[in-house]
Amino acid sequence: MGADVSVVAASESGCHLFGDGCGFEAPTVGSLFFPTPWVDFGLAGTSGLTKYYLVAVVALIVAASFWYFTTRRAKVVPGRGQSVAELLVGFLRDQVTRTTMGKEGDKYLPLMVTLFLFIFCMNVMGIIPGLQLPVTSNLAFPAVLALFIFILWNVVGIRRHGVGAHFKARLVPGGVPGWILPVVVPIEALSNFVIRPATHMIRLFATMFAGHLLLALFAAAGFYMFNPTSPMGPLFGAISVGYSGIALLGFLVFTAFELFIMAVQAYVFVLLSSIYLGEAMEGAH
Repeated sequence: MGADVSVVAASESGCHLFGDGCGFEAPTVGSLFFPTPWVDFGLAGTSGLTKYYLVAVVALIVAASFWYFTTRRAKVVPGRGQSVAELLVGFLRDQVTRTTMGKEGDKYLPLMVTLFLFIFCMNVMGIIPGLQLPVTSNLAFPAVLALFIFILWNVVGIRRHGVGAHFKARLVPGGVPGWILPVVVPIEALSNFVIRPATHMIRLFATMFAGHLLLALFAAAGFYMFNPTSPMGPLFGAISVGYSGIALLGFLVFTAFELFIMAVQAYVFVLLSSIYLGEAMEGAH
């Protein structure tokens, strides 16, 4: 039924509200976000093949299949699948690349479309029964994507303006008096070369991490409070079932909300990526 039933089931067997007082062991963050590696590379348990890799591969296959099945028989008069693909491309073109880079940004449109769909598929894995793990709740995956955009941002700026002009534009704001540069330059360096890529990855990671944890909380609460055969009597059994139903309702509501957030976070990531590349193309002001 929802997030991390396996984690809930790993809690103490038979422990429910109005039960026999055995208590309830809440799911831990480690069990939710750090699955045991199937193949350990031996580096103190910090590396190996885990469920994240499986879910990432599934997300990649889903994203690739979407484009294959919607565009393999492209026609002048599009069918339903092709219409959905064209709507996605048109939306990202009009709301992302052209608003941040103008028509020149059309050459980056395939990148932004690919990033959006791949990130969204990785996010949505968190609500797929049997998988129930958003890939982007592991910091490593958003970090790699943000690092790629950071490198591309520098490459675009250097190719457009040259090495000196690109870094000067990032370190020395226009119109700043020379006497204050010893203060401004370190701040600009920290902002552009450290804080920018860090916030780019942390925004996506933190949102998916928190959403996954919230869904796990409601799933665990539903399990804990479901006890129709309470030894304390039918009344307490009915009350516990009612509480469990409320938790289930909260789980369903937040699942729908989380799906919306997953799409928004994919959009925000590509929007910021497009803004950064547009800034690199434009240069100093």
